Amino acid sequence: MSVSRIYAIFLRQLFLFKSNPTRLFGAFIWMVLAIVQWGFISKYLGAFGQATFGFVTVILGAIILWEFMGRFEHGLMMAFLEDVWTQNFVNFFASPLKIYEYLVGLVLASLSTGLTGLIVMMLLAGLAFGYNIFKVGLLLVPYFLILLLFGIALGFFSSGLIFRLGPSAEWLGWPIPIVLSIFSGVFYPISTLPVGLQFIARALPPAYVFESMRGLLATGVVSSGLAANLFVGALLSAAYLLAAYFFFIKVYRHNLKTGGITRFGVESAY
Repeated sequence: MSVSRIYAIFLRQLFLFKSNPTRLFGAFIWMVLAIVQWGFISKYLGAFGQATFGFVTVILGAIILWEFMGRFEHGLMMAFLEDVWTQNFVNFFASPLKIYEYLVGLVLASLSTGLTGLIVMMLLAGLAFGYNIFKVGLLLVPYFLILLLFGIALGFFSSGLIFRLGPSAEWLGWPIPIVLSIFSGVFYPISTLPVGLQFIARALPPAYVFESMRGLLATGVVSSGLAANLFVGALLSAAYLLAAYFFFIKVYRHNLKTGGITRFGVESAY
């Protein structure tokens, strides 16, 4: 593995932002809008139930965590699409660049924008709505790690779909976080879902994060099952990451074998 080649992929993504600052708007505007919208909704709901339930605390915390994860999925997919749109993908792999080096470079670029977006969201939530996500304590670390791994897995999966089906399939990647939020208990307990959908929820790592965070904020007590929830969530995230990585690698090898990489470059010109 070449550090210099990984850094080159990472640096190229940063230069894209430098050459066109309007890209920063697209990278952060959805985070800002989500915080502002749900912040005001939470304040409105809190006017009815503030004495017994802190809507701002629960909902804004969930939004920050979920947007953090979603930025990784969209960030990786967008970085991949940039290379497709500019027809650089074939050029990359005509060089000594390895596929795993390329993916690591995209992950580092997405990590930089994701962490920057996280800081922006935390500052905005604190300044505008008085929310402090650090009240959760050190448990933020495993929460973010689980969602980080799952977000990278989703990014690999959505990029793999596009790589296999062509640039026109990019619409499949955009709604993935929204669809998964239905089953992940971002805004409501998993028990709210029908029994059949609860089985789907239990197969998703974010469900364990948001269920444990909601219980912690509601009671202020670290439950005995918290460690088990986090372990299961981390195990599922790692499993999904490996599966998504090998899915992308399989698609890549298929395109090499069939000449699909060249066809892919031709399709991206339209």
